[in-house]
Amino acid sequence: MKSDVMTRTAVQAPMAAPAELLVEIRDLHVHFGTPRRQVQAVNGVDLTLARGEVLTILGESGSGKSVTLRSLMRLLPERKTRLTGSVRVDGQDVLAMSRRELSRFRGRTAAMIFQEPMLAFDPVFSVGDQIAETVCRHEGVSRREGLARALELFDRVRIPSAKRRLANYPHELSGGMSQRAMIALALSCRPKLLLADEPTTALDATVQIQILLLLRELQRELGMSVIFVTHDMGVANEISDRIAVMYAGRLVETGAVDTVIAQPRHPYTLGLMHSRASGELRGQRLSAIPGAPPDMSAPPPGCAFAPRCPHADATCTQALPGMSELGSGHRAACWRLGETAS
Repeated sequence: MKSDVMTRTAVQAPMAAPAELLVEIRDLHVHFGTPRRQVQAVNGVDLTLARGEVLTILGESGSGKSVTLRSLMRLLPERKTRLTGSVRVDGQDVLAMSRRELSRFRGRTAAMIFQEPMLAFDPVFSVGDQIAETVCRHEGVSRREGLARALELFDRVRIPSAKRRLANYPHELSGGMSQRAMIALALSCRPKLLLADEPTTALDATVQIQILLLLRELQRELGMSVIFVTHDMGVANEISDRIAVMYAGRLVETGAVDTVIAQPRHPYTLGLMHSRASGELRGQRLSAIPGAPPDMSAPPPGCAFAPRCPHADATCTQALPGMSELGSGHRAACWRLGETAS
């Protein structure tokens, strides 16, 4: 979907009231590498998600979005990863789970839609068999019942000729059909939490909006909580109840989607807004954020965005700003908030 799609669709609606928390992340740190060289991918993330809520983590490539998402299911390589902090999903301590507990947790409590569905499916088995196997393993039903569930899911995600498509191999499906099949696989065991890692990036604009509307409709119908990862402000606006903007492994701004998009306060969020394409800018040069993200094997001592920020001063390069409350759940981490109001 093009970045200038900033009008929310009729399927979107604000949350009615605060709900019970499903996800609680406290002081999450994720470091990769060896004792000689550590990449600090995530640094002190605090995040919550209510039941039935859709949260989007927004930021450039390398900001730590996908790493945060995969930490919720312990999908990072164990030998090269050091996880600290607290991650609780539906009251369960994910970081303390055994392999057997993780196997039960993945699929039943939390499921994930990956960016490249063609790589997520096994190429030597039909998509129907793979979904049926997942249902059989987690719910102990027969293969016949598993295939019946797969057919029901294919109908629900609106795959045409669903019964015939069950026998297709992954390479026989188009990009849009593959992503719908991936959604069906993720929903096969009725998870409470759905994690979506840039699931529309490789699709054309028309198919992107179809997938977004489908995900939002299924989320509302099934009452799931969703964490959606993207670098596209238009996608975030289309799918979210809340937005968490991430830069260099830290959250720099959070709040209700309407508030953050209408009143972005962190310079990085402002930069993302100004660098998006829109019909009003036709024929003009886009405003890009200068420079590049920092090397996270040697992060700067102060605000990581300071070298790219037009408002930065000496304080920004020396000390890390904490989150400031801006009202109605809107928060931002910046020393110069008084000068960045849009």
